Amino acid sequence: MLELLDSIHHPIDLKKLNREQLPQLCDEIRSFFIEKILKNGGHFSANLGVVELTVALHYVYDFEDVREDTNNKSAHTQKTSEDTNQSIKDSDQSSDKLVWDVGHQAYIHKLLTGRKAAFDSIRKLDGLSGFPKLNESEYDHFGTGHSSTSISAILGMAEAAYLDDKPNKHIAVIGDGSLSGGMAFEALNNLGVSKANVLVVVNDNQMGIDPNLGAINTHLGSIQNTQSNFFENLGLPYDGPIDGHDILKLVQFFEQQKTIKGPHVLHLKTTKGKGYEPAEKEQTDWHSVSYVKIHPVKPETPEIKPLKFQEVFGHTLLELANRDKRVVGITPAMPSGSSMKIMMDQLPHRVFDVGIAEQHAVTFAAGLALEGKRPFCNIYSSFSQRAYDQIIHDVALQNIPVIFCLDRAGLVGADGPTHHGSFDLAFLNAIPNLTILSPMDEHELRNMMYWATDYTAGPVVIRYPRGRGSQMDYKNTIEPMEVPSSRILTSGNKIAILSIGEIGTQVQKAIVSNQLQNTALHIDARCMKPLDLDRISTVFNTFDKIITVEESCILGGFGQQIKALAQDLSYQGTIQSLGFPDVFVPHGEIEELRTIYGLDAEGIGKVIKSLLPH
Repeated sequence: MLELLDSIHHPIDLKKLNREQLPQLCDEIRSFFIEKILKNGGHFSANLGVVELTVALHYVYDFEDVREDTNNKSAHTQKTSEDTNQSIKDSDQSSDKLVWDVGHQAYIHKLLTGRKAAFDSIRKLDGLSGFPKLNESEYDHFGTGHSSTSISAILGMAEAAYLDDKPNKHIAVIGDGSLSGGMAFEALNNLGVSKANVLVVVNDNQMGIDPNLGAINTHLGSIQNTQSNFFENLGLPYDGPIDGHDILKLVQFFEQQKTIKGPHVLHLKTTKGKGYEPAEKEQTDWHSVSYVKIHPVKPETPEIKPLKFQEVFGHTLLELANRDKRVVGITPAMPSGSSMKIMMDQLPHRVFDVGIAEQHAVTFAAGLALEGKRPFCNIYSSFSQRAYDQIIHDVALQNIPVIFCLDRAGLVGADGPTHHGSFDLAFLNAIPNLTILSPMDEHELRNMMYWATDYTAGPVVIRYPRGRGSQMDYKNTIEPMEVPSSRILTSGNKIAILSIGEIGTQVQKAIVSNQLQNTALHIDARCMKPLDLDRISTVFNTFDKIITVEESCILGGFGQQIKALAQDLSYQGTIQSLGFPDVFVPHGEIEELRTIYGLDAEGIGKVIKSLLPH
């Protein structure tokens, strides 16, 4: 029985409760949240750690965006882009503002702000996002998904309010490793000389996805109430550390803080996974949960599945490190997700977890390479966007042989537009000196990693997707690679299909299911830069209909590269490119999203047949 929670449809309802009822409400929220997320999946332990904080914030502050009429909004409602633009233009009135860093810990915030009825839809196609989203709710004041952005965003809002002489409060909640990101320190540096009303809440749970490392984490853990600290040395008034699960103490602090002007830092000590014993004990494993993990199906006989691309990367990296003492690994706070932990467990002194610091990771790798090491810098594709200048200026411009392994290239599923690896082919292709490889399967990934270890003429990018591959034995004999070198998978004579990356498996399924093996020539390009000009020129000379397929944005991507080459060579045939249009791809299951954009086997098959003579 959720006596209190069921009565809350809006933060106004929360404010009607007596303080003495708040501990009971927190217990009810945990019960509801655990039941829902164990049923549906989603970010788990980080949200359990901020229940009291979230309740206290909404109990004390007024985060309703009064620029919109929100009467009777007790269910999930989507604002349109026109609504969002109107909110931006209409700045005469303002509420208190709240920004969640990364945003994966904002589920309780959503629960208390009119979205409880839609909670089963979280991270599902057309449902609630797993992150704050401007066009989802008037209570989501800034969209997040990547780390260390909250203080910058909230300070910008606060300075605007200060210029307009508005007294409202601006709060950034940052933690889960985000204070290891350089952008947070740039913002703190700015905040230290500001007079704006900003409260930075440091949610110190000693964890990101994996345990936090580095000097900042050590410093946070050693701060005592009586000693000066980093924040105070920047000129920022500081309170803490205090118990982030003491709801009454939090409410008391926030009520006092409402009357204080200027910047302030509150340091909370919390437990990731609070209230669910398995998550408290295994915080990394319970960072995020999936339906399959929670409800595993036990077959009558053990099912043998191919390894994930991430696991193949991890095992191959350890192989290479055991063969070559120059090989080192670098991860920006993702040793488990990337499977670099496989090498870290065996050779910890040769793996560097640099924290959520992609810019530093790239330039750090450049330094290692210049001193003769063979650095494998593993960064999720969407996070590599944060280090674009370093890839250009510190690596490619100087032609330093760093090996970048871009994990989660293409669709990632429920995490949505902040995490899809949609843009790497487009933004990397413009950079001189880069070699860009994209394996279709795990065996190719292993081959490419071996090749890249021995290649010292410049930097290499190997991009690969999230999830399981298709090869039961990825450890086939290492095949000597030449770059560029594409490979022919089927040898038809009516139409040519050029694919790059793992999406080629969908092309193969389309060809086989439509019995087009003798009709369609399918080439796995393998290399985006440089292109295999000899083979592609032969295709231009042989076929008058060509399809390009990529799990990436079409604009600036593989398909446009092929079309540009076709124009240079005066190709007169038809080229149709399949990929993502000029949109941010939403969240949803990978299979659902492929269907929407025609990148599943059925959609690809329809395009092939539409171009064949009838």
